[in-house]
Amino acid sequence: MVLLDRLESPIWTTNITRNISNSTAGIILDTGNFVLAPASNTTYFLWQSFDEPTNVWLPEAKLGWNKITGHGTRFVSWESSVDPSPGYYTLEIDPEGSDQFIHRWNSSEIYWVTGKWTGNMFTGVPEMASYPKGSITYEFVVNDQESYFIYHTNETIATTMFVMEVSGQLKCVVWLESVQDWVPFLATPKGQGSVYFVCGSFAICTENAFTFCSCIRGFNKQYEGNWLYGNPRGGCRRNARLQCVANSSRNAEVDDFYALAVVKLPDKAWSSVAATADGCKQACLSNCSCAAYFYRDSCSLWYGDLINLVAPTDGSMGHIIYIRVAASEFFSVSTKTGKALPIWALTSGTILVAVLVILGVLLILTKWFYSKTNKIEGSLVVFRFRYLRSVTKNFSERLGKGSFGSVYKGMLPDGTLVALKKLDGVSQGEKQFRAEVSTIGTIQHVNLIRLLGFCSEQSMKVLVYEYMPKGSLDRNIFGSAPAKLSWNIRFQIALGVAKGLSYLHEECRSCIVHCDIKPENVLLDDSFVPKIADFGLAKLFGRDFSRVLTTMRGTIGYLAPEWISGTAITAKADVFSYGMMLFEIISGKRNSAWCQQGSETFFPVLVATRLQEGDIKDLFDSEIMRDANLQEVERACKIACWCIQDDENTRPTMGEIFQILEGLLDINLPPVPCYLQVLADRSKCSSDEASYY
Repeated sequence: MVLLDRLESPIWTTNITRNISNSTAGIILDTGNFVLAPASNTTYFLWQSFDEPTNVWLPEAKLGWNKITGHGTRFVSWESSVDPSPGYYTLEIDPEGSDQFIHRWNSSEIYWVTGKWTGNMFTGVPEMASYPKGSITYEFVVNDQESYFIYHTNETIATTMFVMEVSGQLKCVVWLESVQDWVPFLATPKGQGSVYFVCGSFAICTENAFTFCSCIRGFNKQYEGNWLYGNPRGGCRRNARLQCVANSSRNAEVDDFYALAVVKLPDKAWSSVAATADGCKQACLSNCSCAAYFYRDSCSLWYGDLINLVAPTDGSMGHIIYIRVAASEFFSVSTKTGKALPIWALTSGTILVAVLVILGVLLILTKWFYSKTNKIEGSLVVFRFRYLRSVTKNFSERLGKGSFGSVYKGMLPDGTLVALKKLDGVSQGEKQFRAEVSTIGTIQHVNLIRLLGFCSEQSMKVLVYEYMPKGSLDRNIFGSAPAKLSWNIRFQIALGVAKGLSYLHEECRSCIVHCDIKPENVLLDDSFVPKIADFGLAKLFGRDFSRVLTTMRGTIGYLAPEWISGTAITAKADVFSYGMMLFEIISGKRNSAWCQQGSETFFPVLVATRLQEGDIKDLFDSEIMRDANLQEVERACKIACWCIQDDENTRPTMGEIFQILEGLLDINLPPVPCYLQVLADRSKCSSDEASYY
């Protein structure tokens, strides 16, 4: 088979060198494998597409290395979402002979490895064991002739495949009939910022953002058309050329620097002998190619383009590097000496007059804006976007990036702090959007975040919530400086979330399924009272919700098996997610962190098996257990295991969970869920006829 261009010149061929008959058949098998075979014997393949994969990895396709022919298979990303030519990112077997796979950029830079094969999963991908037992099976075959990895699916699971994305992540996606779209189950690497050169030069990657790449201050998009099609690797270019003057002695403006927080320092730093921060700055200014500097005990300089910048998302500052830009990027005025003065150096009289004028104008505008707001059902305030831009100082203080959009801090004229969520990608019409928001506004409970109002002006959709000073639960238990929460506080948080979900499922006019329960969506007030955020938003996004799932960091670890099997999603999906989160509340660690920190066992497996053995105390941090009520700990562990059962009918309701945690209902010993038994290497599932009562 030969592919010709418009001039009928061959640009690709199957390169079949064997003698074949004149009659050859092309067949697409049920596996998706396209084969060429003699018409007289279609079981003998002359060539098959599985030997030359592109960006899609289907069940029954081998990924590996033929030791005899020297031919290897690898998966290559597209150049962009509309250009299927080979891109820069590949997945291939480790050529060093290790039983693992590697991600490469440009066939050279290794930016992620799967970890060694354990027999049922790769050590760096514990989520592989989260499928319902038997739905997907994996094999890693090593013999004298070849080394390859293959996976198989059965008819009980939705259509599944792996895709090497343009963004450099390998994603396992399943087809959900309920939303008519592909939904990701796992991604490697988990963090988009772990992908090499994902945003190009002078751009920063923000995890969980719908558009994760953006230019840093002082730069704008280069090849903007490529950005629109998911290929931002062209990076960004300067708004203004550098002056390349080390000092201002010649009546010239001097380049300056601004601080930028990053998770890790960029690659390819050069060391300098400068012994002070100012000396480090001057060392950078003295070389026109120097783009940034960092000083902490020693001086590091970066020349040329800056790549692999990743923004912190856990509330920490990370590392502070200083980015060089032209002086014109800063607000300044010129004096008679030709030197640039920052805006704060203007005369105090001018500032005072300006402040008084601004205060007067703001007072008038505030009264006018309030006169233009109106109430809808549930006393929600309809805000104008200009007003919200004012109370947030042009959305300058971002609190975080959630599944549905960015959240910003604001202050109303009366001093009330608020949190504003700018929604990304809402597809509903104006009338339906207002109706759904109105419904959300009527839902009030002590363990649900309160909606104060909203803004809906053309594409601008903003929800205004009460402000939670302690932030999200994940920052308090997993952050870079986690709070030392006592057992009593942890238990009360678990109770509060159960009460809030019970209200959504069982006490509202119609059942509201959250669809995204995880620590990031539980906020804490000053007294550590938990409040569930983002409830009701899944309905706002409708079928586009599957796209939102794509950007949820960590969501995969909380997804119920129903999301994978394609069956209808009910409130029991929230119960599963709550159970996974409850394990983390109890332990103070991500469930996946146990594997990453050297433990061979997924934490829910440890709890489930230790409960069978009657010994769970040693699983937990001594600091947590010091003041813990052991009966409460055991009760919480049991209910967490019941929540994550394979069959949703064996999971309790949220109302029952609350009563069990309170000790109002007894609870039986839970069986180990089938999919966890894959990890525990047990031979028999025992949950078919089990009951938590």
